[in-house]
Amino acid sequence: MNSRKNLSPKLAALQKSLASAQGKVYWRTLEELADTAAFRELLQLEFPEQADTWPDGLSRRQFLTLMGASLALGGLTGCSTRPAPSISVVPYVRQPEELVPGKPLFFATTMTLGGAGVGLLVENHLGRPTKIEGNPDHPGSLGATDPIHQASILTLYDPDRSQTVTLLGQTSTWDAALGEFPTQGIQSIHQAMVTQRQRQGRGFRLLTETIVSPTLYQQIRQLLQTLPEARWHQYEPLAPNANRRAVQAAYGAYVNTLYDYRKADVVLSLDADFLTGMPGSLRYVADFMGRRRVRTTAEGAAKAEMNRLYVVEPCVSCTGAKADNRLALKAHEIEAFARALADRIGATSGAAGTAGRHANWVEAVAADLERHRGRCLIIAGSGQPESVHLLALAMNHHLGNIGQTVLHTEPVEAEPVDQLQSLRGLINDMEQGKVEMLVIVGGNPVFTAPVDFRMAEHMQKVPFRVHLSLFQDETSRLCHWHLPETHYLEAWSDTRAFDGTASIAQPLIQPLYQGRSAHELLSVLSHDVPTPGYEIVRGYWRSHHASLGHAPEHYEEFWQTALHDGVIAGTALKPKSVSLQPAWRDQLKPAPTALPAGELELVFQPDPMIYDGRFANNGWLQECPKPITTLTWDNAALMSPKTAERLGVHGKTYAHGGEHGGFHVPVIELRVG
Repeated sequence: MNSRKNLSPKLAALQKSLASAQGKVYWRTLEELADTAAFRELLQLEFPEQADTWPDGLSRRQFLTLMGASLALGGLTGCSTRPAPSISVVPYVRQPEELVPGKPLFFATTMTLGGAGVGLLVENHLGRPTKIEGNPDHPGSLGATDPIHQASILTLYDPDRSQTVTLLGQTSTWDAALGEFPTQGIQSIHQAMVTQRQRQGRGFRLLTETIVSPTLYQQIRQLLQTLPEARWHQYEPLAPNANRRAVQAAYGAYVNTLYDYRKADVVLSLDADFLTGMPGSLRYVADFMGRRRVRTTAEGAAKAEMNRLYVVEPCVSCTGAKADNRLALKAHEIEAFARALADRIGATSGAAGTAGRHANWVEAVAADLERHRGRCLIIAGSGQPESVHLLALAMNHHLGNIGQTVLHTEPVEAEPVDQLQSLRGLINDMEQGKVEMLVIVGGNPVFTAPVDFRMAEHMQKVPFRVHLSLFQDETSRLCHWHLPETHYLEAWSDTRAFDGTASIAQPLIQPLYQGRSAHELLSVLSHDVPTPGYEIVRGYWRSHHASLGHAPEHYEEFWQTALHDGVIAGTALKPKSVSLQPAWRDQLKPAPTALPAGELELVFQPDPMIYDGRFANNGWLQECPKPITTLTWDNAALMSPKTAERLGVHGKTYAHGGEHGGFHVPVIELRVG
């Protein structure tokens, strides 16, 4: 029975008003529809507390909806249906049109590691990133990833991540860190910056890793303009310092070196594992292996000649495992080989060295390189000294490879330096008491700095220390303020690939904890105002997109295209002409002497899974078998069986494989010095 026709005109008008304002109004009983005084009295007796506090216009249905949203918010803090610049995050009540339960969304972003960005496509389920693949449109990825990229999503959800601001190891807040008053007798960042501005930044030092973010670099320059006597230092343990010194010696300025393996018929690697572990490796794998696929015509004739790879190295690497010809040499002997080869092809005019016991190898490699002038390349590894890199550059020039298979551009990183010397300069200033405020952005220099630098000891001489990082690590424990950093999947930023191509790093989820990005910290240091990272990055490209040929009124189209594609078109660095300095040979240091018989050489290399140690807490990477050795979870000292027998390697052993078999692993201790 429908009693709507019996309603009074006033009540009908009220219902019509409510329907137009709130949509359809549903009722369960005739009494509720009539809204009589008796019904209201009954409702008051049933819900005596909530009935008095309901505001005008709020129905019981709306009250329950809001309560349900509040409970959901408590369980889904940080969840967002899409990366967005908004600060507040609440669960959706009405499902977004593009979101279909069970069907993922994909967003382009970028991960930066080792001074280069790699474009990624991140799969997102109901507002949470779940899987990472490569972006096929990004020149540093071409759709590929490595284990570190794949496992980085586990670091996002790592419960051991830093979750709160701490002061002297005790839980604090961002308000206290950025406030105007001291806490526990320790200055806030705001107070320290006021003092440094008055002193023109005389005691201020900023320590970062390699910077390849155009926006972050501009922020650092703006900060240093307001603090003209401040100093900016850079350090990360795997930076290619030897290559930077060689480039500076060869050309008189820093340049970026790229390799085009698509054009190289012959490749010589001097302890360079270019297929893994270096900027551009994903691209280099695709280009190099593309030349390994020999296609044939219908008549059976090969269309192209397969490339040839020579590798000279002390330890078996992924690149060495792919070599057509591999020569195992001690690490310090590779320089003598490079000198002999440079002398044989005429790059050093008889001033380099002699072939020695590897004369046959030198002769064969030199002949092959000379037959393929302009279609070969020589690359030196980051673990080799400056002289080997300098000889590789000289040989590439002599063979006509520059501009063909070996290209040079302006540096990708902002203000490239010898980072060991940069850190040494900071250590000297701390030792002399010149540093009053030290801000460390990312990294863990107390753990990764050379032991003879005594980083921990000198840091404690600085009166005010701040560290922004993902984890509470060794460096954080020696700082007054530790600030939690956002994961790259939580923050807005930008970066450059190995060839200079810029891309936007957009978040896939709101910060799970109380983290903030380096951009937001720099905005506080410069202006005392925490500006959202979205506004900082977007503002930078708003002021620079016109230089790429875009009309100012088309900025929104430019921005949306950059987010969608994961690449900013037209930003790759252009090749530049370089020439060897006339006195480059004078920069060659004397050849190292051979080790005495029986002496051992200790070679440290980056771990293919945990890198420089920063991913040691990532269980996926620890469980992933390492290439060549297939080891997991182990920090192994690799040596030949004969060396182990000669050293008498034994001691405590642990059985593996259970009672029915297995093997024993000796536990050894290495001491150097």
